[in-house]
Amino acid sequence: MLIERISTLFKRISHAAMRAGRSPDEIELLAVTKTIDTEHIAEAIDAGLRIFGENRVQEGLEKIDHLRRYSGLEWHMIGTLQKNKVKKAVEAFDVIESVDSIELLDRICRHARDLNKVQRVYVQVKLSDETNKHGISPGEVMEMVEVGSGQDHVSVDGIMVIPPYSDDVEEVRPYFVRLREIRDDLISSGYDIKNLSMGMSNDFEVAVEEGSTLVRIGSAIFGERT
Repeated sequence: MLIERISTLFKRISHAAMRAGRSPDEIELLAVTKTIDTEHIAEAIDAGLRIFGENRVQEGLEKIDHLRRYSGLEWHMIGTLQKNKVKKAVEAFDVIESVDSIELLDRICRHARDLNKVQRVYVQVKLSDETNKHGISPGEVMEMVEVGSGQDHVSVDGIMVIPPYSDDVEEVRPYFVRLREIRDDLISSGYDIKNLSMGMSNDFEVAVEEGSTLVRIGSAIFGERT
């Protein structure tokens, strides 16, 4: 049952945090709801989850609207954000995690200004050579954060990475270490950015051991997608 999967996940997150000498309270669980119907999302809400992530704007809009009866939910845009979808994303999502260019950041800020909203964002960093992955290079992160910090209607809350998939989680660990190092460099440079969005169903425990503050879990909650 879904509630049992969620309970197991929280236990695994807690154990991973304790192995690293961290408090489990430092880590939040985001449920990835791509292709998941609102009935199952409602079941996850009833089980205690409050943070949800969508890969596509339109699909997210429909679910957000359908689930408005629930209070205290937080919706993250975690997929690639097309320029023509920015306005709708800013209107609907609490956090946009997939900010991968200064141009996109500027568009988000412009629409947030029109809505008199401070849009929370994460900078997506690309640490692999995979052509199908998006994000900015590590060397561009500081400039991106500097630009974001100078905007009144954007709050850069963290950084995010999607590493290559591997059945051997130890092959993924260096990507999480690198993202944490980038975050620590930002803090050393005076930027108040603590959040690391990293870790998915197959590797979240390693991500937690390396400092993740937000794990994005889909199949381990809802089962394999068809």
